[in-house]
Amino acid sequence: MSDKAELILDGKKIELPIVTGSENEKAIDISSLRASTGYITLDRGFKNTGSTSSSITFLDGEKGILRYRGYSIEDLAENASFLEVSYLLIYGELPDKTALESYKKEITYHTLIHEDIKNIIDGFPSNSHPMGVLCSLVSSLTAFYPESLDPNRSANEVDQTVKRLIAKMPTMAAWAYKNKVGHRANYPDNSLDYCSNFLKMMFAVPSEEYEVDPVIANALDKLLILHADHEQNCSTATVRVVGSSHASLYASISAGISALWGPLHGGANQAVIEMLEAIQADGGDVQKYMAKAKDKDDPFRLMGFGHRVYKNFDPRAKIIKKAADEVLAKLGIDDPILEIAKGLEEVALNDEYFIERKLYPNVDFYSGIIYRAIGIPTSMFTVMFALGRLPGWIAQWKEMRLQNEPIGRPRQVYTGEVKREFKTIEER
Repeated sequence: MSDKAELILDGKKIELPIVTGSENEKAIDISSLRASTGYITLDRGFKNTGSTSSSITFLDGEKGILRYRGYSIEDLAENASFLEVSYLLIYGELPDKTALESYKKEITYHTLIHEDIKNIIDGFPSNSHPMGVLCSLVSSLTAFYPESLDPNRSANEVDQTVKRLIAKMPTMAAWAYKNKVGHRANYPDNSLDYCSNFLKMMFAVPSEEYEVDPVIANALDKLLILHADHEQNCSTATVRVVGSSHASLYASISAGISALWGPLHGGANQAVIEMLEAIQADGGDVQKYMAKAKDKDDPFRLMGFGHRVYKNFDPRAKIIKKAADEVLAKLGIDDPILEIAKGLEEVALNDEYFIERKLYPNVDFYSGIIYRAIGIPTSMFTVMFALGRLPGWIAQWKEMRLQNEPIGRPRQVYTGEVKREFKTIEER
């Protein structure tokens, strides 16, 4: 097979290199196209454009495959912790016992955040969206650690910034939630593991004892693993493009949080709960809404079923369904919204219409159910997504810098006015 693609433009034949990835993905390298022909490619939304080569995450939507650094998502969710997976994504290999203990110790050491950050939080009204608060807090870390702004920092100094951010993100996320509900912020409890510590900061109140339920902590740990990276999506591409200007890690991650905040990206599990609430408000008739979903002339759309990337099934959904079942069984919650969710799930998994079209419940469907069951409000769902995606963003930012990628600068096809003569204010 030829390693060149031939393109004919204006009667002239141009050869473009073909690049083959380690999983046999094919790409045509058009890096020299404009310089040699004057043409650019037009690809709205970059749906068919590879912006980089990456060794972090492999995703095959047709076959339902997701791997981090070569490890299947199934193996990682079953056998590893979120911190192990974050280490894998950022450093390229799973840690041995000594490395993992050292990594955990360093993360734990940095969980506290500067007291002045309380002043920043106090400046937000209590009705502020937690994503806006979190975005601002992450960006503010550049003020508390100005050395992070130096693009020529040593690898060890960058590593310190990485660990600070992984450690402080749960604290800032929990404090954003406490601001929302008007409660006093809780300090980290470094005797607890990563997820248990976060849950305690979220839900403990001074008026009563709080004990972390291991079933809930385990489910949260799995959810964070499943969201840890997902190739070149909107927020990840944002982190890499912002980082390509040599912006600091904190600034780049803050930009990624902003991108994730958009309802077309990070709001899918929130949309699931809002859909369930709408069904309940209309009487809770599951069969009625499944019939509406089948009617192509009905504007109703099932949220949390099928996936834009996975054309067969979402491999993460199979994993988190088990955790969702465990959480609901352990908590024994009597919630009509969750009953509606179980009804929709049962129909979708057994009805030929949904099976033929591969409209299976996806990870957003089950994550929304779990978050609601454990008491996390919908306004915090995207914050939870950001907490999980953090190590992937960091790994992508770090890879982009190590590869010394040029600053991101997409082209455009101009469709505006051609040259016009300027008229003075009196002539207009």
